[in-house]
This record gives sequence, C-alpha cells and structure tokens, in this order.
Amino acid sequence: MKKEQNDTSKSRIPAFASREEEAAFWDTHDITDYLDELKPVTMRAAQPVQVRNLSANVQVRFDEETDKKLEDQARARGVKKATLLRMWILERLKEEEHRQAS
Repeated sequence: MKKEQNDTSKSRIPAFASREEEAAFWDTHDITDYLDELKPVTMRAAQPVQVRNLSANVQVRFDEETDKKLEDQARARGVKKATLLRMWILERLKEEEHRQAS
C-alpha cells in the first residue's frame, strides 16, 4: 500500500533541468506510481487561430545560432517559428506606422 505524501516529505519526482530530461524520466516511469504527489490544475485551452488568406511567401536565411534562438523563442511561446516571425514583423510594422504618424 502506498504511503500518503504530506507537505513536508520529499517528492519522489526529481527536479528536471530541461523538458528533454523530464520527457526521458516519464518515458521510463509510470505516472500512476506518482498519483499521490500530483495536484489538479485548472487550465484554459487556447482559442483556434483564424487563418487569414496568407498568400505571400518570403524566404529569410539565418545562421545556425540565430535559427536555434528563434526555435527556442517559438517553442517557449508555443508557436511555430514562422508564426513567431510573422508576429514580430507585424508588431514592428505597426510600431513604424505609429512612429511615422507622430
């Protein structure tokens, strides 16, 4: 029988240095063995993005280091790299339009 975890006992789930490390842990462990340590959370699913008629395509080349940074930024925001770049470009265009109007 499992012993009930209390707030002062040490978790059997280790601290992870990265998502990859955590994924490797859960690939080799059964989450049902840790149910007594899990807490319910409330989350809200993102609304589906309405895709506009995006027909123009621009190719931009980056060095490997910059591309890696872009991938990391996009992953952190939960979007694709192309979506992140489009968001940044549209934000910058709005800033420039506002600056020129002033």
